[in-house]
Amino acid sequence: MELLSRYAFSLVSTNMALDRAKIVKAVDDALQISQSFQLPVTELGQILVLFVFTVVSSLVDAIAEDLGLQLRQSEKQYKLTGNMEQHDMTIEVEDGSNSKRHEHRENLRRTNIVVAVDMVRKLTQHKRTSTFLRLVYRNMPEQWSSLYQRSQMLQAHSSSSNLKIASELLTQLTGYIQRSLEYQPRQHQAIRMLIDAGSQTSAFGHNYGLGRSSLWIPFDLFMENAMDGRQIPATSAIETLAELTKSLQAAYGASWQETFLGLWTASLRLMQRERDPIEGPLPHLDSRLCILLSITPLVVVTVIEEEERSLQAADDNSLGNTGNTDDHDKQKKLSGQVTRRAALHSSLRILGQFDGLLVPPQSVASVANQAAIKAASLLGSITSGNGAHDGLGSSGISRNAVGNMQHLIVEACIARKLIDSSAYLWPGYVGGLINPLSHSIPVQGSPWSAFMEGSPLSISLRNALITTPASSLAELEKIYHIAINGPEEERSAAASILCGASLIRGWNVQEHTVRLVVKLLSPPVPADYHGHGPGNHLVASAPMLHAVLKGITTVDTVHVLSLHGMVPEVAAALMPICEVFGSILPTGIQSSTKGEEVLVYTIFSNAFILLLRLWKFYGCAHEHSLSGKGAPVGSELTLEYLLLLYNMRVASSVNMDFNRNMKDKEYFQANNMSGSGIGLPESSNPSKDHTLKSPLSAPQQVLIDSFPNLKVWYCQHQACIASTLSGFVRGNPVHQIADRLLNMMYWKMNKGVSTSSAAGTSANGSISSSSGSAGEDASRRPMLPAWEILGAVPFVVDAMLTACAHGRLSPRDLTTGLRDLVEFLPASVATIVSYFSAEVTRGIWKPASMNGTDWPSPAANLLSVEAEVKETLAATGIDVPSLVTGGNTAATLPLPLAALVSLTITFKMDKNSESLNGIAGLALETAAAGSPWPSTPIVAALWAQKVRRWHDFIIFASARTVFRQDKYAVSQLLRSCFAAALGSINTIMPRLTVHGGVGALLGRCYPSHSSPGGTSPVAPGLVYLRIYRGMYDIRFVTEEILTLVVETARDLAATGMNGEYSGQSIKNVQRLKSHQLSLANALARVKQASSLGASLLCITGGSGLVQMLYQETLPTWFLSGNGTKPKTAGSASALEGYAIAHFSFLCGVCSWGVNASSFSKRRAQVVGIHMDFMARAMEGKISLGCEHTTWRAYVLGFLAMIVSCVPNWISEVNIETLKRLATELRWWHEPELSIALLERGGLRAMSAAADLV
Repeated sequence: MELLSRYAFSLVSTNMALDRAKIVKAVDDALQISQSFQLPVTELGQILVLFVFTVVSSLVDAIAEDLGLQLRQSEKQYKLTGNMEQHDMTIEVEDGSNSKRHEHRENLRRTNIVVAVDMVRKLTQHKRTSTFLRLVYRNMPEQWSSLYQRSQMLQAHSSSSNLKIASELLTQLTGYIQRSLEYQPRQHQAIRMLIDAGSQTSAFGHNYGLGRSSLWIPFDLFMENAMDGRQIPATSAIETLAELTKSLQAAYGASWQETFLGLWTASLRLMQRERDPIEGPLPHLDSRLCILLSITPLVVVTVIEEEERSLQAADDNSLGNTGNTDDHDKQKKLSGQVTRRAALHSSLRILGQFDGLLVPPQSVASVANQAAIKAASLLGSITSGNGAHDGLGSSGISRNAVGNMQHLIVEACIARKLIDSSAYLWPGYVGGLINPLSHSIPVQGSPWSAFMEGSPLSISLRNALITTPASSLAELEKIYHIAINGPEEERSAAASILCGASLIRGWNVQEHTVRLVVKLLSPPVPADYHGHGPGNHLVASAPMLHAVLKGITTVDTVHVLSLHGMVPEVAAALMPICEVFGSILPTGIQSSTKGEEVLVYTIFSNAFILLLRLWKFYGCAHEHSLSGKGAPVGSELTLEYLLLLYNMRVASSVNMDFNRNMKDKEYFQANNMSGSGIGLPESSNPSKDHTLKSPLSAPQQVLIDSFPNLKVWYCQHQACIASTLSGFVRGNPVHQIADRLLNMMYWKMNKGVSTSSAAGTSANGSISSSSGSAGEDASRRPMLPAWEILGAVPFVVDAMLTACAHGRLSPRDLTTGLRDLVEFLPASVATIVSYFSAEVTRGIWKPASMNGTDWPSPAANLLSVEAEVKETLAATGIDVPSLVTGGNTAATLPLPLAALVSLTITFKMDKNSESLNGIAGLALETAAAGSPWPSTPIVAALWAQKVRRWHDFIIFASARTVFRQDKYAVSQLLRSCFAAALGSINTIMPRLTVHGGVGALLGRCYPSHSSPGGTSPVAPGLVYLRIYRGMYDIRFVTEEILTLVVETARDLAATGMNGEYSGQSIKNVQRLKSHQLSLANALARVKQASSLGASLLCITGGSGLVQMLYQETLPTWFLSGNGTKPKTAGSASALEGYAIAHFSFLCGVCSWGVNASSFSKRRAQVVGIHMDFMARAMEGKISLGCEHTTWRAYVLGFLAMIVSCVPNWISEVNIETLKRLATELRWWHEPELSIALLERGGLRAMSAAADLV
């Protein structure tokens, strides 16, 4: 102890030590460090770190032994005695002096304890040795955990006053070590404000209770982006949003209470934006409520379960080492940490203060009232027995108790066991609605109760179950089993019930409903089924499948399935249905329970069209040519992509189940329970559990080759997009089917004359006359499998369009014939749309005059549509001089586009035609946007004449096509987004007088042209979310957003910190007297601007654009000094650097996450290249064009945020790059940051970190 006290703190510097190898070998031989730690020890810094840790560990063990605590031999791993033998030092003494010697020994023991504790305190407080201990803590968690557990054992086994004192000292020491683990810059206040979320100021408006909501702009943008009806994401919103939640919490350094509150308020704002919806084929309130009451609670479940699994693993480890399961909980309490579940409770209670956000929509007000009555009834029964509850009024409760969205959120959390019914006791939760008699108020009965009690599925009960959502998994499973195994007359009714309100508004069990609905699409083969051929059992389930397909075709239903990540599963289930029902003759007619006739064509068409809606099959040819980092993220244009996702999920699920079962089996065997299953129920015995299977017996992957007919059509579809039709040989089966289809479509018009001759020749050859003559209508309908019909449709459409182009077929007859074809086989609309969309992009067809004689005329409202489109853009701050309106030029469209729009306006606008309009409308918009202006206004005018209630939606859809090829318009829109979010009143947006924040950025998606004051301004953020997928080139967005972030920092520096207004972006900023307050305010707004910019960049291009930012845009920016102003003040240059650092850091966090993920390999590569660029620039090997103050602020800010928020990134970077950065940081007089950087580099960087101390 004396030697340690004298020499432990005067260790020679590792950089000055001569004979380093000899020192390492001598220390290792004496203490056997490499053997104890099972590590090859070759460097002096490494041996010093492990030596200091061994000293502390040995001192703790010595204290425990002096106190009489028996440690297991496995815990005595690190001893200063090394390989020296220990001998018993007990000396036999006479009985007379035994008591004195015993007293003397006890005094020595107490003294040794005090000295040892003081030595541990000194080692943990000394700058150098405490750094060594931090290196062990960060890079050797198992060894550190063992030391910590032994120190906790001293507290747990306190039996004497001396031990109690030692425990208190050790507790203080442990707490000190933990508090000193995080890097906290001492010299740079700005960096500290960038890292600390608590330094944020409320610089935004407070409409809808915003406050600091702009810090959580990524939540709002992600959720609103998920509401784009034209895009059906194949990935789960739960997984994506959960990763974003964890990333933002780490990046902002925010508490979990604040993070959950930001998540809930963003979900509520999403719902409130549907207050005044417009009509159109887009997701509405049901999809937004799914986000709020189903997706968000499941995200919270994911985040909380992750923590609790880690806590359970730590508890299990603690149990195995100390026998005390409370050690980890004590550790969390001592460190002041709050569990995520406790943070959720706090956030839900605080949520009640956001009155403006909690007002329920009219359609769910009754449901919210029922939730409030439920809570009031329960509390009423409690207060009637226990007296009045605190905070509850004595006034009577009304049956019309006013509930709000907080009640529904709480019920959703209770259903998923996130909280319990004690939430009803929160002050103000039910307000003054309760009195002791409230428990007597009857709660409205549910038809599901009668169903669960065994009532038969009568017509009235069926209707009630369809319109009433189920409330439990048991109810869903019972109705599911009826749909699968029930009587034939009840199966389709049960399927309709499952696809009714339970699917759309059964929020508390929606994840289970979605899973069961998808399972209905793949009914199992009955045990007593004796049919022949694979998939024929699907024909026996035709009525049930028809009910399911009919129930899941609405826009909101498809969107709910997508939000839950079920698109790959739905696609995999639809393929067998399409293959089977498209391969049989349409002669069999199945009868449903309602007496409706279910045709084979109907089932096939519903399944086929739904399958096509799940991927962007209607994409134009130019979209298929986009590749690499310029391709829009999420625009996957192949069916193989969905199958790839599905197969990956199947493989992952099988492996997880297999590994879990194997672990269970090993556990049972280790506890002698695998033989006869003693102590376990038979179903829990792994040796008898049928779920314990190897991956070889897992379900096979789904390949498109397994569906030959689907593959043939798919290849034909791709060929149609790639080139014009070819290979049509006269007399082959396809030619004969095409002739029969042509005769069927036009036999009335041609008075029985074969229309194959009237149609003339196709683009690739003639179609001969059919040998058949006009007869009965039934004989002209080819009774062929649907796949054969679809194979001939492209040639039929090509022949008809060619005949129309040459004047041998009138436009009216062309439209009528196409409509008859769609009515005969609705699935043919997919091939028709695919053909016309491809032909529009070829530019080989002459224009069609939309004069009202041959083709429908838009003249009645074309001028007004063009004017409203321009007015909508102007209200958003977009000025497009090239957008010419008016004129006397005749309205024309490319012939294929004219045919397509003429066909689509003949479709009915009822619910049954929603699926047809779903794919035809999107293809029409895409084709019109790719044609010369004013093709889009012409199409919009024609549709506005047909569906007047869609007027606002049609105008907005027309306005967003302007941005597809106009980069200048996109640049203006991005500037409007920043101006709206940051509270500017720019001259280009005179009507957008807002205080900024999320409300201004995303306030209203579509303009209202019927408002008294004219066109209302449309929220620029929502416009951008609806247009970015259609941009031809998105690479320029990276530099545009970076420029806006930098300009924001410059203007803030000029106005907020120096009191001089630059006159560019931000106005009316009062000069603050305190420079510190000005810096805090400026940095807060910089963080908000960078949050907005990072969110927009990640949404636009994902990891591809972020990689481009790190590898191309940022290096180019610093090398060229892009936009650097001359004679810029130092504070302004520094703020600019901090802004770029925070922006680039957030882009990486939002795109790649903070922990190990599928992006880890790309993240390591990109971050490593960027840090290598930083190291070379700091070494002077690269000449930068920017100011040194800007560069320095960027480097320090970027590295400090990575060190503090995402240390896992550092361990992925090359060690030599880290050493170079650390060395240059010391030259910049940043020793703390250099050491912190190496501390997080793993074991490989331990010696280098010790060298720098």
